Amino acid sequence: MTQSHLSSSASHAVVCPLWLYRLLPFLRWWPQINNSSLRADVIAGLTGALIVLPQGVAFAVIAGLPPHYGIYAAIVPAIIAALWGSSWHLVSGPTTAISIAVYESIVTHATPGSPAFISLALTLTFLVGVFQLVLGLARMGTLVNFISHTVIIGFTAGAAILIAGSQVRHFFGLPLPRGLPLHETIHQLFVHWHEINPYVTSVALVTLLAGVLFKRFLPRIPFMIAAMVVGSLLSLALNAKFGVTATGIKTVGALPANLPPLSLPDFSFTALHDMFFPALVVTMLALTEAVSIARSVATKSGQRIDGNQEFIGQGLSNLIGSFFSAYASSGSFNRSGVNYAAGARTPLATVFASGFLLLILLLVGPLAAYLPTAAMAGILFLVAWGLIDFHHIGAIWRASRIESLILWVTLIGTVINLEKGIFFGILLSLIFYLYRTSRPSVQAEVPDPKPGSYHYISAQGHPECPQLKILRVNGSLFFGAVDHVGQQFSEVDEHNPSQKHLLVVATGMNFVDIAGGELLAQEARRRRRLGGGLYFYRLKEAVRTSLAQGAYLEELGEENFFPAGTRPIEKIYPRLDPEICRRCTARIFPECQHHLPNGEARNPGS
Repeated sequence: MTQSHLSSSASHAVVCPLWLYRLLPFLRWWPQINNSSLRADVIAGLTGALIVLPQGVAFAVIAGLPPHYGIYAAIVPAIIAALWGSSWHLVSGPTTAISIAVYESIVTHATPGSPAFISLALTLTFLVGVFQLVLGLARMGTLVNFISHTVIIGFTAGAAILIAGSQVRHFFGLPLPRGLPLHETIHQLFVHWHEINPYVTSVALVTLLAGVLFKRFLPRIPFMIAAMVVGSLLSLALNAKFGVTATGIKTVGALPANLPPLSLPDFSFTALHDMFFPALVVTMLALTEAVSIARSVATKSGQRIDGNQEFIGQGLSNLIGSFFSAYASSGSFNRSGVNYAAGARTPLATVFASGFLLLILLLVGPLAAYLPTAAMAGILFLVAWGLIDFHHIGAIWRASRIESLILWVTLIGTVINLEKGIFFGILLSLIFYLYRTSRPSVQAEVPDPKPGSYHYISAQGHPECPQLKILRVNGSLFFGAVDHVGQQFSEVDEHNPSQKHLLVVATGMNFVDIAGGELLAQEARRRRRLGGGLYFYRLKEAVRTSLAQGAYLEELGEENFFPAGTRPIEKIYPRLDPEICRRCTARIFPECQHHLPNGEARNPGS
């Protein structure tokens, strides 16, 4: 859905009180549902339900749980996260990273697959939900604002590569162990090249090509469902002609025909104690993963993500899911990408997906035995390709080498280790951000020579006053920047000792902290000792208030602040040395043309 569509649709929405939107966030998009959106959401939901079948089983096995628990984690948590989250396309459920984290958190306390293991998994899920909900209610969602657009693009591309890598064994029918690192998967692919199953590969390739062709030439037909039908029919034909034993084409397999049973986490002190710190780790991993995926899809849909609401949605999904036999869930790259690519218009697509998944379990569970995993691999190859934003990757490469470094560190880090890759990207992004903000631009300026102008222009190519230096500081003055700005101030009189007066054009200075206030007070004292002064032009009122609260205004002098619309030079010029002015030929101020600072008329011939 485009941003223009969102805006036009929103104009017909019923306005509700803000507190009601926060309590029931789905009221924001509910009025936008119509026949067209329902049709699109139903199709996307059906596609998502088919996609989650093999993944849910696989993720549960990775987490050390019975296979059907992966399906349970894709039903109730997905519905709650969709209705109470902010993203219209994010689909929650079991994921690779969370499944691995769950297994590692519990394996030392219980045997995988045992009732004790399942009980601890539910306790872990409950605690994760509590922590996520608390963070959301505490309005800590702003933390995700530190995840830059470049990091999201790199993380998305890296995850797309992982998705494709995880499907290699299904695509080529190779007997590779599950969970191999990408480089080992590639190595094993070449080692076992002669063992590639032509029947399996043909099903995967035909599915992939069918998806590409349907998307390109028949866009009105849901290309993913159509491609899976084509792949399944080819699989049936090959098995009928050559036999399942000869083809080796594996299918999803029959699923248990029952609803997610009610469950109760273990609330004993021992269980809560053992799962407390693992839950903190899973919480941050799950939130980072979910919000990152939501934002990555939002870059394509044009939607704005509310981090606080996403935290709340994820928290409620895990909290409630722990009572419906669901283990810890988060946003899924696979299913979110499929959901968006399949044309989902509202979060109802996720609700429909869960509904279809229930129908599959209750009514047609045995039919899942005819869905080949090779066809699923072909579809996921297509989804992975669509997740790589080649346009923005190229734009970042052309625009900034620093951003390119952040992009590739995130991408490669994600490929090596999914949960750590994005943290490396965020850390590197923050390091460069702090470096840039700690070195604000400090530019020498002179008054604009145009008659009646109050503005200042770059001093490059123009004469400067030998007594008054004018510097524009573009950036806030905080503890990380005081050293750089202080050095720029000191260099003024080092290069020209007679420039004892300094006027700071402060329009770009948004805030000054304690360290910044100390620097300004120290600079003002230093310049007074030299026989000059420190002055400020167009300093923001909020910054001035901050300086007043820190008791720095008295040191700086109220008379040295000049608001917008005034001419600081009119007040500063009388403080300059008339003897230096007498010999000066620059005369860049209007006052210089007529008289000296002491009021003496300037000799027209001088």
